[in-house]
Amino acid sequence: MEQAQSLEPVGAGLQISPNGVKVLEALNVMEALEGALFEPLAIEMRLGSSGRRFVELPLGKSGVERWGVRYIHIHRADLVDGLLDALVDCKSCEIRTGNRLLGYEIKDDGVVVTLADGTRLKADLLIGADGLRSTVRTQMLGEETPRFTGNVAWRALASRDRLGDLAPPPTACIWTGKGKHAVTTYVHGGDTVNFIGIFEQIDWREEGWSLPGSREEAKLNFGDMNATIAKIIETADGFNRWALFDRAPLPRWSDGPVVLIGDAAHPMLPSLAQGAVQAIEDAYALAVELDRSQSAAEAGQRLYQRRIKRTAQIQKQAAGNARMFHRRSFYAQLLTYGPMALASAVSPSFIQSRYDWLFGAELEERS
Repeated sequence: MEQAQSLEPVGAGLQISPNGVKVLEALNVMEALEGALFEPLAIEMRLGSSGRRFVELPLGKSGVERWGVRYIHIHRADLVDGLLDALVDCKSCEIRTGNRLLGYEIKDDGVVVTLADGTRLKADLLIGADGLRSTVRTQMLGEETPRFTGNVAWRALASRDRLGDLAPPPTACIWTGKGKHAVTTYVHGGDTVNFIGIFEQIDWREEGWSLPGSREEAKLNFGDMNATIAKIIETADGFNRWALFDRAPLPRWSDGPVVLIGDAAHPMLPSLAQGAVQAIEDAYALAVELDRSQSAAEAGQRLYQRRIKRTAQIQKQAAGNARMFHRRSFYAQLLTYGPMALASAVSPSFIQSRYDWLFGAELEERS
């Protein structure tokens, strides 16, 4: 069930690291994505003011040799389309849009959900993949206000052709700044640049997960960055912004046959590019546990035991990355980025090894 009235092409670009691509390959989704995805040559860090590169994590052939599969960029809408294509031959699958969940009741033989229009549906398992402000999680664990991280995110798309010589490199590029950072990637097969900007702002008061933003506001937030970022902001088709919230790791993700996954279970900052990937990992791991468990309740408990340490580590590192990208003083930047630049220049494989625990995770075979 989906709360939205229809599956519209909304959202922004996603980075799907090898640990997520392995799941998409296991689900036979990658073939449907080939025309829309983009393969970056590397993950880079550059000084936002000058554009000077100081860290490069090679991807491409060396990444495949190390982690087994590719690292890709894709627009969220294109990924959704690929997943929908994979459901075409599933005769028992049905997607219902315009269905807002009000709550659930656990029964001896499953769970009954109540929708906003009064409809009641019975199921063996309810998966709450309903995001940061999850209705399912609220009923399961009680009302709790998420923590505002002091960061606001901007997103925009710009045509590659409009950027000319100022187009960003064909990488996953992090542009560091004072109290801010930007990330540029390519989507739609490389025709479009995806811009994400994270800006420290302590006084956010607006409601909504995605609000319109103006070009003038974006220029105020990121106007001290280099010409490439300025050109993206100048030519982008439109802007959206939203406040970034997170939560401490939860004490459990399940309530009998009701299970949380994705942002409903472990919201994280986008500074490690793992939000979507960890939801993908959750879904596959839950399928594995359902195969080997005697009940949905047991599978939910096993999922938490299996995943909580990894997702908590990723939440922590994503928050740490945001702080690292936002160093304000020259000396803080020098002390942080200097050793990273030296390691990148001397041993690119060492930089890659720092991500083995994340990108190199192997899938368990489903029974």
